[in-house]
Amino acid sequence: MNNHGISRRGFARLLGAGAGAALLAPVVAARGWEERLALRMEGRFEPVKLNPKDPRDLILLNSNENPYGPFPSAMEALVEARSVAMRYPDYWADQLQEKLAEMHGVDPAMVAVTCGSTEVLKLAAQAFLAPGRRLVMAEPTFEAIAYYGRQTGADIVKVPVTGDHRCDFDAMAKAAEERPSLVYVCNPNNPTGVLESKAAVEQLVTRAPRESVVLVDEAYFHYVEDPSYGTLLDAVKVGKNIVIARTFSKVFGMAGLRLGYAVARKELMMQMRPHQVMESGNVLACAAALASIEDEAEVARQRKLNNDTRAYTVGEMEKRGRACIPSHTNFFCVHVAQPARPVIAAFREEGISVGRFFPGLPEHVRVSIGSPEEMQKFVAAFDKVLKSAREHPEGPPERAAVRYPGAAPLWARR
Repeated sequence: MNNHGISRRGFARLLGAGAGAALLAPVVAARGWEERLALRMEGRFEPVKLNPKDPRDLILLNSNENPYGPFPSAMEALVEARSVAMRYPDYWADQLQEKLAEMHGVDPAMVAVTCGSTEVLKLAAQAFLAPGRRLVMAEPTFEAIAYYGRQTGADIVKVPVTGDHRCDFDAMAKAAEERPSLVYVCNPNNPTGVLESKAAVEQLVTRAPRESVVLVDEAYFHYVEDPSYGTLLDAVKVGKNIVIARTFSKVFGMAGLRLGYAVARKELMMQMRPHQVMESGNVLACAAALASIEDEAEVARQRKLNNDTRAYTVGEMEKRGRACIPSHTNFFCVHVAQPARPVIAAFREEGISVGRFFPGLPEHVRVSIGSPEEMQKFVAAFDKVLKSAREHPEGPPERAAVRYPGAAPLWARR
């Protein structure tokens, strides 16, 4: 057994668990998140540069997706829900809202079903930011909140993470104290994967001014095993100015169905709801969520499969002398000891799409956890890729730009 709790033999047994995971036609974008969004807003799309391999054979380790897809119970519900696909989603969204409220022990009025958890970020920005207010966030963290914050005219304050990649809550609290603010905490953080203890986040909430709101993004909640971690739901229940964002995109494997939700006290929810698109729910997504949300056994199986596969891959990186930022998510960041952009491009040439470049992590590459087979291929390509990136720091020769049929642009993926 290695230091990460899984032996090579044990990892080999995982291979069968990932067999048959379907790969979707990918989009491999070289531009940054905001550049791609700007193109989309202009009605333009970033062309996909095809790799030497057929795009359907690309290994997608770039967007923190669950490679196994929805739970079996959710797949059955999706098939059955076809019969109501012609109906507006209110009834099913209301059922899901009530079920989530029951699960979390809150009033249904404290829950909003959204189009992915990214919509929660958008609603919070529109409700709680304006000129003269501040959005306080870590750097790096999930960038979508900054984009929505800029739309409100608020000032964006990015607080660099500490030397061990933790959020600098002292500096974030001081920034929030100067002006009414929306304080964004992604925990565990994306792209670092670092976990902040429940006690540390609660202390930040306590220090934030009464007129400020703390938005806690718990997208990766289900993957965490560390006992110091915990949701902030109890603080919501006692009336704190907290908005919690959750998603069905990660452990539930429903990223393409776009479903998330927010939990907050009623007064905060009343400020957010007017900014939500009416009837923005999705009948199929709600049906899938209702079928799988209480499947604790499958959640536990998915968590173990992900965490064991991550442990194997991180162990292989460390055998090569490559340090990884400790992660509690379905991705990790590996230090490649050279500029990250050429490494990202070299992986694409090998038919593997890894995470985009992140400011603040110029020599790190973020790698999503795929199936055991996919991670074996990632490990097998790793040494070759780093050598190629050193030899071609300007990136591989340009290939003809071709748009792959059916592909959609990346602009707000985690």
